[in-house]
Amino acid sequence: MTSALLMSAVAAAAPLQPPVETGPFRTPDLVEIAPLDATIKLDVRYATPDNFVHKAVYAEPRVFLQRPAAEALIRVNARLKPQGYGLILFDGYRPWSVTRLFWESTSGTQRMFVADPREGSRHNRGCAIDLSLYDLKTGQQVAMPSDYDEMTERAYPSYDGGTAAAREHRDRLRAAMEAEGFAVHPREWWHYDYALWQEYAILDIPFSEIGR
Repeated sequence: MTSALLMSAVAAAAPLQPPVETGPFRTPDLVEIAPLDATIKLDVRYATPDNFVHKAVYAEPRVFLQRPAAEALIRVNARLKPQGYGLILFDGYRPWSVTRLFWESTSGTQRMFVADPREGSRHNRGCAIDLSLYDLKTGQQVAMPSDYDEMTERAYPSYDGGTAAAREHRDRLRAAMEAEGFAVHPREWWHYDYALWQEYAILDIPFSEIGR
């Protein structure tokens, strides 16, 4: 390897520790979503091999958020019920070490869809949620313009292709989330950040230690 390539590889290498931040930050208060509302469904694919890294990165299929974000999400679900829909959650709080793994598992244009571990992810702060809708009558997840974690332009919330029904589902979810203080990611219709994310520090706590 030439010196230029070696320097490039070193520069691209993920750090071994989360970035050092200064603050003040709120005290972390991660809460589990499932016990708060039994009508919210889970589809935590990162606890299975059915994801883009093709292996389980979580030991348990659980979803956590900082308390204000969790309470706002419960309000979103209540807002959607009269419309005939409920929430299905893919991911919430994500330990920083998993973000590092995602970065190392991608390259090229795919890295537009994963967080740089040098900066950390809003998932690492417990203020990002990946989710979709399910139909209350059928219990089935609704169609969206792309699959979850699909790394193409079909995942953009501005994508105007696909079926009208899929776009309507995507836009319905967005309207409900924005009404409770969440903002959609510009390249992922399923990813929403809560308004207070900057007030929380990056965490690398495994699920098994939350609440101890």
